Amino acid sequence: MIRRMPDPVPTLPPDLEAGYRRFRSTRFALERRRYRELGEGGQRPATIVIACSDSRSAPETVFDAGPGELFVVRNVAALVPVYAPDATSHAASAALEFAVVVLGVSSIVVMGHGRCGGIAAAADDRAQVPATDFIGTWVAGVRELVATLDPADRADRDRRLLVLEHRSVEQSIANLRTFPWIRSREKAGGLVLCGAWFDIAQGELQVLGIDGWTPVPAS
Repeated sequence: MIRRMPDPVPTLPPDLEAGYRRFRSTRFALERRRYRELGEGGQRPATIVIACSDSRSAPETVFDAGPGELFVVRNVAALVPVYAPDATSHAASAALEFAVVVLGVSSIVVMGHGRCGGIAAAADDRAQVPATDFIGTWVAGVRELVATLDPADRADRDRRLLVLEHRSVEQSIANLRTFPWIRSREKAGGLVLCGAWFDIAQGELQVLGIDGWTPVPAS
């Protein structure tokens, strides 16, 4: 008779378990009423942030947001696809639809960041990236942006990646406007689209304006 091995007992990584205990004894204890209100009354965030999955650029940390304040969607390189309703799965688009149509957010922020591995993987021939099942297709649009760069920007690697990090955010903002329920709300004045870029090493945040990228005053 073949003896069946017992199923492994599910456990959290030790650092996460320790972090949860700290959360319970500090932040949750201090904001218990807020969490109860969120649990019973649901969420009403005013902003959805499309950010990179990179562990160094968490929007809740960058914007010092409390529970229930931000609806956050994270993916490789903080990309927004074009509107493409079909029978396949669209995680980023579904999250946008829920935030805009169901929750009624008033702002959408696309936040890229410095030294983005997703941007480098798509645009830097020096990046050591193994064959992947999904990443290459996901960042294909970034590769197309390389051809739009000025020769001077393409020549210097650091400059090339920085410009692409900015340009990718700009393209995602353009892609947001291909969604009819985003475009109509922006035109009516009920929804604002914003671009942001976070410098991890310096802690500096830049925003996209009419005249290009400018730093946000730190004080």
